[in-house]
Amino acid sequence: MASLDARYAPDSSYAWLRLAMSLLLGTVACVGTWSVVVVLPSVQAEFGTLRAGAALPYTCVMIGFGFGNIAMGRIADRYGIVVPVVMGALLLGSGYLLAALAQSLWQFALVHLVLIGIGGGAGFSPLIADLSHWFRRHRGLAVVFGASGSYLAGVIWPQLITWGVAHHGWRTTHVAIGLTVLIIMLPMSLFFRRRPSVEHMAADDAASSSARGDLGLSANQLQWLLATAGFCCCVAMAMPQVHIVAYCGDLGYGVARGAEMLSLMLLLGIISRIGSGFVADRIGGTATLALGSAMQGAALFLYLWFDGLTSLYIVTAIFGLFQGGIVPMYAVIIREYLPAKEAGVRIGIVMSATVLGMAFGGYVSGAIFDYFASYRVAFLNGLAWNLVNLGLVCWLMMRARPRNSLGHSTPAAV
Repeated sequence: MASLDARYAPDSSYAWLRLAMSLLLGTVACVGTWSVVVVLPSVQAEFGTLRAGAALPYTCVMIGFGFGNIAMGRIADRYGIVVPVVMGALLLGSGYLLAALAQSLWQFALVHLVLIGIGGGAGFSPLIADLSHWFRRHRGLAVVFGASGSYLAGVIWPQLITWGVAHHGWRTTHVAIGLTVLIIMLPMSLFFRRRPSVEHMAADDAASSSARGDLGLSANQLQWLLATAGFCCCVAMAMPQVHIVAYCGDLGYGVARGAEMLSLMLLLGIISRIGSGFVADRIGGTATLALGSAMQGAALFLYLWFDGLTSLYIVTAIFGLFQGGIVPMYAVIIREYLPAKEAGVRIGIVMSATVLGMAFGGYVSGAIFDYFASYRVAFLNGLAWNLVNLGLVCWLMMRARPRNSLGHSTPAAV
């Protein structure tokens, strides 16, 4: 029995296999947060709306995604990860099939809110929380790998969807997405039936309780501080991510160039996320988050000065490298300081705040464009929100002690 248990210990070969499967699952499940970005110009033309109106389905899918992260996270805490994965597959599959039949913008947006958004939530926070239980020494790296599924989705899906829309139209493409999600996610759910041991969960709870005492904040105080910081950083992050395709179209470079930039941004974001995992395992999640926030602000500032085709590729690449590791750090901090048995719902709450930030940022950037007929003010708006995030994170960093991979305090340097 002991040898059997050792096979499923933290950081075991099984844990790494589970990480790989989670990355694949997240890549498929997070399609909804990117498909709506790529079809934004087509939806605007189809339903005859302004840019802000065309961005409404994105806002809806992100609101649904945020709610889905909380709901699916709570379900995963109680019943394990299999149940939310199956639910997510069914919601996503039916959502894309119904989106293909939408005859008005409000129908298209409603489907994204209720089905695609909530269903996609199964592929983010619950998977991150589940992975965090299977790693100790490499928890930061595991969390960022799990979170990279959403970015890998942004690398792969926009190219496939761009091709599908160009050759078969956006409606047929949505049908194909729905069928693909069902075919892949439902069989994969069977792999995730094993749950972490009770002893391992108890040890993690004890470590996080000690860490929280050092920090000097209650669990709820820390959670809402992280939620506020996450909202602010993602309002800033949304400007390039949501509008880069439309921005390139407005500049005369074409939406295909914008889709390429989006994929480049997210591909390099994966590299950034993986790198941030290595850094977090050494200096802690809070310091890594502060570093990422500062670099994201620098990249946003560059967008104000460069709008040539080549320079946009370069600035977008820089933005991808700088911002990719930010969102997973909230999950790393939660697992350092908050109860392990509540990881799913607590990570879900903070991740939903980041998602709402993306939703608000995507919509308000479109509204600013409609008012000023320019994205320059929208970039300035994003930069202002990023500065608020940086201030909150730096305050938290000054209160936090660095912690090692086993959750023990590291003495301050003298």
